[in-house]
Parts: sequence; C-alpha cells; structure tokens
Amino acid sequence: MKFNRNFILVFILLVVVAALYRVIPDRPFGFAPHWALALFGGSMIKDKKWAFALPVFSLFISDLLYQFLYIKGLTDIPGFYDGILWNYGCFVVVTCVAFMMRRVTVGNVLTYSFLCPTVFFLVSNFGVWAAGAGLKRPGTFFGLMQTYMDALPFYRGSILATLVFSTVLFGAYMLMRQKQTTAITQ
Repeated sequence: MKFNRNFILVFILLVVVAALYRVIPDRPFGFAPHWALALFGGSMIKDKKWAFALPVFSLFISDLLYQFLYIKGLTDIPGFYDGILWNYGCFVVVTCVAFMMRRVTVGNVLTYSFLCPTVFFLVSNFGVWAAGAGLKRPGTFFGLMQTYMDALPFYRGSILATLVFSTVLFGAYMLMRQKQTTAITQ
C-alpha cells in the first residue's frame, strides 16, 4: 500500500468505523473488527508503525467512546480499566503474527483469521489470570483453565468476527486492486 491521499482516507475510515462498531450496544460477545484490522494491517501495510496503528488507534477511539458513555451512565463498560495496556499489547502481538503472512490467499486469510484471535485469546486471558483480574480465578493451573473457560464466549465471537471482517477487508482490497488493474490495461 502506498501512502497517498486515498490510503490516508481509507485508513481513517477503517479506524473510525471499527471504533464505532465496537461500541454498538448488545453486539455479540467478542464480535468486533479489531482482530481483522490487525491481520489486515500486519499483512498488507508495509510500514510497520502504520500496521500497528490501525487496530490500536481504533481501539483507543472506541475506549474513549466507552469511557464517555460510562461517565454519562449509558453503559456499564468503562473505556479505561486495569489491564488496558496488556490488551493493547496483545493487539501489537497479533499484528506481529500477521507479519508472518507472506502471501494473501484465501487459505492464508482463513488460517490467520483463526490464528490471530487464538493468539489474542491465549495471551490476553493469561494476562487476566496472572494479574488476578476478571473473575479473580486462583493462581493455579486449574485457575488458568477456568479463566480460559470464562472467556470462551468472547473467543467464539472473535473467531466469527475475524472471519467476517477479514472477508470484507481483504475482499474489498482485492476487488479494488482488480478494478485498478483492469482500468490500467484498458
């Protein structure tokens, strides 16, 4: 991807739309586009800082929105919470995983659409358990397994969301690229 006016507009649009989507009330647990943004950014944006920025900026904007709604009493979900930096760090890790996708193929997008939220699930919930946060499970192997079990509804939603939003992101990108190629050859 080149850093031209179109890239900047698409980047801003993706960040804002994903941030707004994340704060939609009553959306299914874990069903948010941020894992797909990390996958798309990590695999498609060659400038690493922008690849990291795509999901992190969007998360930050949605956390600001959540905090505003929380302060106004419109949601029980605070935007800023203990462990927020761990959560952001997990998205940095997921983006690094996406750097490993060398070629964009349907098979690779599907594989990484499972891999990225799985890495996030394992790392983020380990952090919740290690910090004694969340449901405050005991600091034992059994407590760690309980923490992972507690998070399964979010994990299922994150897998489905990543499949859906990756299809949209990569599909739209490929269609735009094909349209540009067709226009150039005519």
